[in-house]
Amino acid sequence: MPRFSVVVPVYRIQGYLRECLESVLAQTPPPDGAPDPAPDPAPDTPASDGPTALTADRPTPDGPTPDGSASAAPDSRPTPPTTVEPVEPVEPVELFELVVVDDASPDASAAIAAEYAARDPRVRLIRLDRHTGAGAARNAGAARARGEYLFFLDGDDLLLPGALAALDRALTHAGDPEVLLFGHDTIDWWETVRPVDEDLTGDPLALAPVAWNRVVRREFWHAHALGFSDEAPYEDVIPAHRAVLLAGERATVLDRVCVRWRERRGGSVSTTPGPAHLAFLARYDTLLGGLGPDERARVFPYLTPRALAVLTDPGRIRSADRRDFFRETARLHRAHAPADHVPRTAEERAVAAGSSLAYDKLRKAGTRRRRLAVGLNRGRAALHGRLMRAAYRADLRRALDPRLAVYSAYWNRGVSCNPAAVYAKARELAPHIRGVWVVAAEHRHHVPDGVEHVVEGTRRYWRTMARATYLVSNSGFPGGFTKRPGQTYLQTHHGTPLKKMGLDQRRYPAGTHGISFSAVLAHADQWDLSLSANPHSTEVWERGYPSTAYRALELGYPRNDVYFRTGPDEVERLRAALGVPPGRTALLYAPTHRDHQPGFLPRLDLERFVRALGPRYVVLVRAHYRCGPGAEVPRHPRVLDVTAHHRVEELCLAADALITDYSSLMFDYACLDRPIITYAPDWQAYRLARGTYFDLLSGRPGDTPGAVATVEDELIELFRADRWDTPATDRLRAAFRTRFCPYDDGHAAERVVRELMPT
Repeated sequence: MPRFSVVVPVYRIQGYLRECLESVLAQTPPPDGAPDPAPDPAPDTPASDGPTALTADRPTPDGPTPDGSASAAPDSRPTPPTTVEPVEPVEPVELFELVVVDDASPDASAAIAAEYAARDPRVRLIRLDRHTGAGAARNAGAARARGEYLFFLDGDDLLLPGALAALDRALTHAGDPEVLLFGHDTIDWWETVRPVDEDLTGDPLALAPVAWNRVVRREFWHAHALGFSDEAPYEDVIPAHRAVLLAGERATVLDRVCVRWRERRGGSVSTTPGPAHLAFLARYDTLLGGLGPDERARVFPYLTPRALAVLTDPGRIRSADRRDFFRETARLHRAHAPADHVPRTAEERAVAAGSSLAYDKLRKAGTRRRRLAVGLNRGRAALHGRLMRAAYRADLRRALDPRLAVYSAYWNRGVSCNPAAVYAKARELAPHIRGVWVVAAEHRHHVPDGVEHVVEGTRRYWRTMARATYLVSNSGFPGGFTKRPGQTYLQTHHGTPLKKMGLDQRRYPAGTHGISFSAVLAHADQWDLSLSANPHSTEVWERGYPSTAYRALELGYPRNDVYFRTGPDEVERLRAALGVPPGRTALLYAPTHRDHQPGFLPRLDLERFVRALGPRYVVLVRAHYRCGPGAEVPRHPRVLDVTAHHRVEELCLAADALITDYSSLMFDYACLDRPIITYAPDWQAYRLARGTYFDLLSGRPGDTPGAVATVEDELIELFRADRWDTPATDRLRAAFRTRFCPYDDGHAAERVVRELMPT
């Protein structure tokens, strides 16, 4: 029997689930006598090893042993008898099992859970046939749990390091009570950690009535039918209170923060305002109506303060619903207040009197500063709006053109990438849609003849942006563009993320360079469709660019269609045009840029490299577009500088193998099923400076695309010994393709156009 069954309900949580599961699987019991691992630092977060109110109806043990079980204190052991009967050896107690309940989630959450269940025996996956809600999903997990204590953790939250070991120790020290509660902190999408102002030294009922800040003995839970309500939200209010009331003195509190509640920008109850939050009061109405006088007297003092906290939370209550919420709070106060209850604050007295006018006056006195800040923000927004209207006021009054689409790529550098492939396919399938490209003035020469375009910032640009019905970009549109109702914005992105992206970059300031993350979020709110090349990308986009405005479009990358549609004759033509002699093996060397280092600084002595490999090989060198021209590329007949070549897809088609470090080009090149060699001499520095989503050098199938070298001599030896293309590297590449190229088949552009436009 595991000590804990950590039950995680899963529904539409793909962008957060991996971190949640990893936070559980990383929990290990400390060695006997060792202190518990400290949680992540958070301001003003108290921590200690023991509960503040303990029942001690059995001798106090020393603490957990390395396997998580408890050892008795030396002075509490009974004197052994002269003879003893032989006993079977006792299996060590596992610290936890992780029970993941797939609540018929329509996204990749189920696949993520199945992945973890397949590789870790501590993970058990339960699949529900239909979506039932978090309450019923938790109940299903509790019914199948085997642990001594139930721990309900939401899929977007985190278990802090050492939490289960601390809980195990506290439970043992307290004589294994029925309920043990603990503290939590919060982290928002800006990754700001905030402590929660809760009293962890007093009444267990003072802690928030939620599922994830307590553990409950499993037998106790089932004996008292402490199931969650099928109705959401706030399905945990009633069982959270009942568990504490029924446990009585055998409910206690651990003065330690164990859970980090992740505030999501969208998609969760706590950030979706509306009348659904009246359910909070309905749950208390049901709870208080079923309690006796003594129990009601314990619970009621917490009702009004909590109700007012919900009322004043703009993430829950809209201004249009405030009056109804206040009236219902006042009704509950009248219906359930004990005869001797005395309101403690002026706000509570206003609720007791049922006077929303008095309450509003009190609130006004405390919100003047907030209203002043709101007024200043509105003034700035108004100024911004006036400037925008000065640019294209007349065009915004005109109707959208249903036959106009606008495209941009790489911050208006020209016609390329996914938008170019969508543009070409739209001309074929939807010729009635006129396509116009946005380019910067300095890149207008990159636009092919016959392709209509506008220069960013011009009057024609603003007119086009104001009237286009379809917007397609792999980056963004310039100039403070404001999306109109009726416009459909497809964000294609421009690569599969190895390095941290969006809000995930905030932990790595060396790579942010003054990025406005508010602008990042505002931009994501403009998207209607977010294109994904693989499930990994879908997870990252959802977490890195959190918004409820867009829908994930898992259709593959249109720019990769060319890899499936180009024949050998065209490949030979491309090789000849690039200067690759017949019969030579062409290696494309394409390292990415370093945010912390400007310019193109190859970590490879290219001249030495080609001399060492001999005449069989030709190296095509492509510097990243952010590095500028490849000025450091040496002059050598077998080193060809192809940085200026406008279409990287053609370079990939011409190459027999790819040598790269951390460039997203590797994910596209995998579509060709040709060798990929990872040359990463500064892997640790890159991970620390920029952050990565997985260990490219681990050698695990799905993580590493082929042969790996971390020093120049090792890379040279890979080619001299022909270890760059072997059955082992073939197997790694196959797993890499399976993970990152599942949708690419040569028809992605067609699928995207048919989804986006009438054809």
